[in-house]
Amino acid sequence: MAWRRARDVGALAGLAAPRGRPRRDARDEQIIRLEREKRQLEQELAKARFVVEVQAKLHALLETISESEQPERGSPS
Repeated sequence: MAWRRARDVGALAGLAAPRGRPRRDARDEQIIRLEREKRQLEQELAKARFVVEVQAKLHALLETISESEQPERGSPS
């Protein structure tokens, strides 16, 4: 008889549970949003680092060109 009561209690508890997919926890939603934002910011950072690297190389190139075009001191121009 005890098993029938346990079965009935379990059956009723199963019927009381909401159907369908369980809702995501608010913290899980925030984690997903923050991970997405982190990936986007990492991509933007990579682009910015690339731009800085190109600018540094361009600066060095322009400096080299500028130095080669300037006449040396002491030589007639």
